[in-house]
Amino acid sequence: MPFIPALPPPLTEALLLGVLLAIGALAGAAAQRFRLPAVFGYVLAGFAVGPLMLDFPVRPILTEARVIVDVAVGLVLFELGRRLDLQWLRRDASLWVAALAESALTFVGIAGALIAFGFPWIHSAVAAAIGVSTSPAVVWLVTNDERAQGQVTDRCLNLVAVNTLIGFMLATMLVAAVHLEYQAGWITILLHPMYVLLGSLAVGVTMGVLLPYVAAMLSRRPESHFAIIVAAVLIAVGLAIALKLSVFLALIATGATVRNVPRRFALLEFDLGGGARALYIVLFVVTGAQATWPALQAAGWAALIYVLVRALCKWVGVMLSTPLSPLPWRQNACLGLTLMPMSGMALLLMYDISERYPAFGEELAAVLLAAIVIFDLLGPLVLKFALKRAGDLDR
Repeated sequence: MPFIPALPPPLTEALLLGVLLAIGALAGAAAQRFRLPAVFGYVLAGFAVGPLMLDFPVRPILTEARVIVDVAVGLVLFELGRRLDLQWLRRDASLWVAALAESALTFVGIAGALIAFGFPWIHSAVAAAIGVSTSPAVVWLVTNDERAQGQVTDRCLNLVAVNTLIGFMLATMLVAAVHLEYQAGWITILLHPMYVLLGSLAVGVTMGVLLPYVAAMLSRRPESHFAIIVAAVLIAVGLAIALKLSVFLALIATGATVRNVPRRFALLEFDLGGGARALYIVLFVVTGAQATWPALQAAGWAALIYVLVRALCKWVGVMLSTPLSPLPWRQNACLGLTLMPMSGMALLLMYDISERYPAFGEELAAVLLAAIVIFDLLGPLVLKFALKRAGDLDR
């Protein structure tokens, strides 16, 4: 009968997306039963089923659902940008010293280690720029799930905002060197990174300036402001994609502008809600699922060195600010540990570069993937431990 489909039915991206979401949600709930961060369960679920998914279209999910992922990432980056308090950075020298020191040490340390391993300098620099950023999603999920409050939590969120912004800007500017590596035209080499950087910031600042005035026309209710924030994120994502700009830079600039530009109106706080969490469950599970044993073996010692160097540089960079910090030594040490989670957005940045230059960093992608999985598994555990030791958790 022609109307009966072939059995077994073909595996579609939608079906795989639903299966991954269900597996991740169950694993996250199981992790929380053992007092572990839910993020640990999401990644572990993907890693556990990875060897079974070699023939499944895992990576196309990120391609097919890229706009949806960009919106979910955009909401977190917007909220992260709103935590970037420039007045606090001006008042407290230890905060910007910590931010600049840990970002610079991480970039130089990772790049130097990878060059020593024989990677080309441009590949090493791009990987180092990606490693500068701490995962906003992991920090958001853990601090919200654990209801973390205190000086270490607030400083962590500000440092994550700064190093995420620095990491994205470095990665954007290094695209010029990638163009040069592949002998693109001089106009492309010189103007493309500046166009992406300045254009993304311009979109973000414009949206950030306009958003509170639009929100002031609505009722003073959180759901009304949440709706207009989602609309602004969608518009910013759409503009960034249409203009071939950086979605990530545009959204974090939007949030930072909302927080730091003086005005009479203020946006109400909001909860990102279950919709954004569902998308992040899928993203974390997909990250773990891509890390098959062959991929991890291909990364080899380079991935382990990447992880160790990044972790050490983050912690030492924060500790350099201890003489200036109002926090005691112990809390500052905990603050350094909170920056361990590495951004899974590194995969998206690598895919963006490989779309233009498919041969770029194939071996490097294996190292980054292995490092991201390690940090996604260990990072939430270290983050929760650090917040608990710092006294920012009630339980």
